[in-house]
Amino acid sequence: NPEKVWEHTNRANLIAVLTDGTRVLGLGDIGPEASLPVMEGKALLFKYLGGVDAVPIAVRTKDPDKFIEIAKLLEPSFGGYNLEDIEQPKCFYILDTLRKELNIPVWHDDQQGTAAVTLAGLINALKMVGKKMDEVKIAMIGAGASNICIARVIMKAGVNPENIIMVDSKGILHPEREDAEILQKEYKEKWEMALITNKEKRKGGIKEAMEGCDVVIALSRPGPDVIKKEWIQGMAKDPIVFTCANPIPEIWPWEAKEAGAKIVATGRSDFPNQINNSLGFPGIFRGALDVQAKTITDEMCIAAAEELAKVAQDRGLREDYLIPTMDDWEVFPREACAVGMKAIEQGVARITMDRNSLYKKALETIKEARKEIQFLMKKGFIKKPPKALLK
Repeated sequence: NPEKVWEHTNRANLIAVLTDGTRVLGLGDIGPEASLPVMEGKALLFKYLGGVDAVPIAVRTKDPDKFIEIAKLLEPSFGGYNLEDIEQPKCFYILDTLRKELNIPVWHDDQQGTAAVTLAGLINALKMVGKKMDEVKIAMIGAGASNICIARVIMKAGVNPENIIMVDSKGILHPEREDAEILQKEYKEKWEMALITNKEKRKGGIKEAMEGCDVVIALSRPGPDVIKKEWIQGMAKDPIVFTCANPIPEIWPWEAKEAGAKIVATGRSDFPNQINNSLGFPGIFRGALDVQAKTITDEMCIAAAEELAKVAQDRGLREDYLIPTMDDWEVFPREACAVGMKAIEQGVARITMDRNSLYKKALETIKEARKEIQFLMKKGFIKKPPKALLK
């Protein structure tokens, strides 16, 4: 009975961090060997923050179908896959294919992880300025894997797609662009966005996209000066500015504030309101594994985002405390509980339990993992991770 594997082995708490090394943050296509240290660091974070055992696997192929075949062949050994640092557009194809064909959670952190944490920040930012999700107009600067997935998730969370204006390196996405035929053939995810967003049929670049918007979400290229102060001044009242490029945001946060931004978030830990994927993936996988989920749905991501936002609300929202920090470790068992309960509700969980039992299970697993890692570090069996790893 193949199902007995969940009871008699560690598969129920074991995932693989899978990469081909084609899009490592800040480094690009560096290959499998050079990407392996990043995957090892990710595996450590999975264990320390979520109590999840993770194995880094870097594969020597750029062929998406071969990558998919490797993942399918290895499936019996793992309870889930975290896809990492895979270039677009093939990252969409790989994720979509594996989600359909495998019966374990498959997650691409550059897409879904970023989307979950960004949504949490957006929920609280809108709460602070008194605006509604289904009414705001949002400029999205950058049309890579992260922003496209963010768009998909925030639309499911209530944002009207017609109120989104998305910009890539060639300008605002719309069906009449000169490169429309190329988008249809090579970047179908961008083409999909061109068809369903931008009801006003705006044309131009970042400036034109931001005009009159309530929110800007930028994951484009390192700044500063990608976004100008005067463009923020042209936004709606109490603008919300998320500039998440690394290592330097599209505009410095103090400049955004000087231009009138009410709420500012970046991707850096040395500024307030860091949009950090590490606030998402450990708790989300913990919850998925605890109920032996067959997949991680978009609704499970949204449940995690809502709980992440609520943790900050419970602690008291401020302009410089939009979402929890990495020190607020209660985030992870709370997220895990929210994700697991949503999986049960949606019928994708192999096992069911009540909310209290699920929370207690996640809390105990994460506490024990933290103690183990701290003990091993104290005794010198493993090195302490550099602070930069948590940024």
